[in-house]
Amino acid sequence: MRESTVGKPYEEILEEAYERFEAAEDFTVSIEEEFALLDPETLDLVNRFEEVQAAARGTALEPNLVGELIASEVEVKTGKQASFAEVPAALAERRAQLAALVDPLGLALGATGTHPWASWRDQRIIDTPHYRRNDELLGYVVWRNNTFGVHTHVAIRGADRAVRVASAVRNWLPELLAVSASSPFHEGVDTTLHSARTQVFTRFFPRCGVPDALPSWAAYADYVRFLYATGSVDEPTQLWWSVRPHLSFPTVEIRICDAQPDVAEAQSLVALMVSLTARCARAIDEGEPLPDHPHRLVEENTWRAIRYGLSGELIDLERGDVLPARARVERLLEWVQPVAEEIGAAPWLRLPERNAAERQIARHAEGASFEEIYAEQVGLTVPAG
Repeated sequence: MRESTVGKPYEEILEEAYERFEAAEDFTVSIEEEFALLDPETLDLVNRFEEVQAAARGTALEPNLVGELIASEVEVKTGKQASFAEVPAALAERRAQLAALVDPLGLALGATGTHPWASWRDQRIIDTPHYRRNDELLGYVVWRNNTFGVHTHVAIRGADRAVRVASAVRNWLPELLAVSASSPFHEGVDTTLHSARTQVFTRFFPRCGVPDALPSWAAYADYVRFLYATGSVDEPTQLWWSVRPHLSFPTVEIRICDAQPDVAEAQSLVALMVSLTARCARAIDEGEPLPDHPHRLVEENTWRAIRYGLSGELIDLERGDVLPARARVERLLEWVQPVAEEIGAAPWLRLPERNAAERQIARHAEGASFEEIYAEQVGLTVPAG
């Protein structure tokens, strides 16, 4: 479970975080994937996390399995990987371990950004200090957050450098979201969105979505001090930005992406996120100019990614041109390619013919029910063999 830092002096939190960043080893990676716990017959969400946690005790999965807000959800982590080359196998292994754990319990796993028909009213908040605190602070906001994502942590050496990398990565959050969109259906509704998850999460939670660009660790630390001094937060994880320098790990964490039903697409998406983070770090090291687009313009593209995903258009904020989202992502793939080759991610970089949202929307247009469509996505979640 996540350990609460409520009551810990914020200056101590900032000092320890700074020291960790200064001593970090570049480009180690850890991935977190969130999964729905399902009745295998009905594919309804079921509140059984505590049983899954108990079953994991004493297994290889125990240190890499945590709760994530609701009792019908479970998160697994790859753990720290020395390089990206180890990540794809670790992702597949964790999914297989989790499937082997839940199958004897009579459970299945789902990995789309939202469950297509489950109601938030039927989900229970897990009983941990961290999530009890979020429940107290946020109430309805946290109750409604029945969403599933994939988070990527990339270690960055140097506190100033980490803040600058996060500020650079924010410019491409819409492209990452467009690739990952997997949640067109929510609470029994065809939302017409490609990522209902992002609309639910980033429009409900405070201190969420696209952050402002910050020039230095000092600027970031000053903001954190302001939040603590004004009683706005009482632990550092309450900055829920879509990309953030993490205050518990020396990483830049990207949090914008929907969960991925297909493990191969999860591997490819993670390769892009890690490559982008490393590419931004290399650009900073070499003095290459990086964009610094205003929050309002990145948000404009974020909305386009929420609404239309890879099927729509994104704005080239340098030129003001409007391009197909796929063309924008293809340009991004070209830009990160040299560093992707350096870190071993290049073989995994690929743009799917249709992402998970597009597949589901197409099937619905053909007349398939939510149940049929979700069953197809659930069938992709665990690698065969």
